[in-house]
Amino acid sequence: MRKPLYFGDGEVKVIRQKLFNHDIMTCTHEFVIGNHLYSGRALGLTEPEDIIQLHPNLRSQWNAISEHYARIGLSYSQNVIWDVSLSVSADYPSYDISLFYFGNATGTTTCHENWFRQVNSDWFNVVKFINSKNNFIQLAHELGVEVPKTFCFESKAAIADYTQFSYPCYLKPAISVDGAGISRCENQAQLAHALVTFCEDLPLQIQEEITASNFLNLQYCVTDKGLQRLAATEQILNGYAHCGNRYPSTHQPWELVESMAEWMAQRGMKEIFAFDVAVVEDGAQTRYLAIECNPRFNGASYPTGVAKKLKINSWSNETFTTNYRSLDQIDLSGIEFNSQTDTGVALINWGSIMAGRIGVLLAGSIEQQHELRAILKQRL
Repeated sequence: MRKPLYFGDGEVKVIRQKLFNHDIMTCTHEFVIGNHLYSGRALGLTEPEDIIQLHPNLRSQWNAISEHYARIGLSYSQNVIWDVSLSVSADYPSYDISLFYFGNATGTTTCHENWFRQVNSDWFNVVKFINSKNNFIQLAHELGVEVPKTFCFESKAAIADYTQFSYPCYLKPAISVDGAGISRCENQAQLAHALVTFCEDLPLQIQEEITASNFLNLQYCVTDKGLQRLAATEQILNGYAHCGNRYPSTHQPWELVESMAEWMAQRGMKEIFAFDVAVVEDGAQTRYLAIECNPRFNGASYPTGVAKKLKINSWSNETFTTNYRSLDQIDLSGIEFNSQTDTGVALINWGSIMAGRIGVLLAGSIEQQHELRAILKQRL
């Protein structure tokens, strides 16, 4: 249902209520430990009038995260359903739905596919299309979006000449989950060896390696007001591994991917999606290359949402390992987010504490972020 609010001038504003289910188990690899606990990171995006579905294992951490959010002044929903089944939405037909991924990220047909089509076929179809890296490259060429030199193939049998590729290069499945199946190949022999592991009928692409000074995450959001730019963040990397994001970014190349974002919105895309963009410093010139589109929420989306609600203008987010397995064992005294100073720690992916990991937002200047990081790591 929609709750009307009445203002003094007679204006009526309707609050759109949402049902949040950000369980990721329908679109990720089951072998990753603790993935079933990730539904909790959407809690900070909710408002009191919303409903959130959480994995029942998170119930033991509820009091601790509730107290933390109350102390830092973050609004959230206390209307919890301890069940992450998609079928729950049938009980709330008047609620807008918010999912981590509106579809099946693995590319294989599942029993859930008909459910997504029935809820919103346009949304499902655009997500399914752009989730293919090959479709992304094809659309980029059609719209004039600059991308790295990329060869797309329907199967490995179509590759006849290994000399046509620049090395090093990346061999990528056209559809993958969290980077699974991607190989860096320094020469023809490594590429041939990597291809042996690919199924015969698996679409793939071979992409030149980009010498980038940075990688960006450009987030968009589609609401009832239309397409909106959400945030440009810089990726924090440990080697080739993505371990967090930082805001704000000195780079704002929205015009690079705007036509693709508009194309998606026109065809029914909803909620949050993001583009990965490489920053290439070529002497005095800076070039931007679109790498791929993630038609879903991503790791940067949750701290972005919390930061906007708390009006934090400078932050980073990272995931830390810990020996603790419960939030009430973590000492945040003196470093918890304080709205008076706009600095401190806010817990984002709190449920994963049960698997020895915790995702946090570090608010403040870069120097303050480094200080908070050092203190927090000592306490974990």
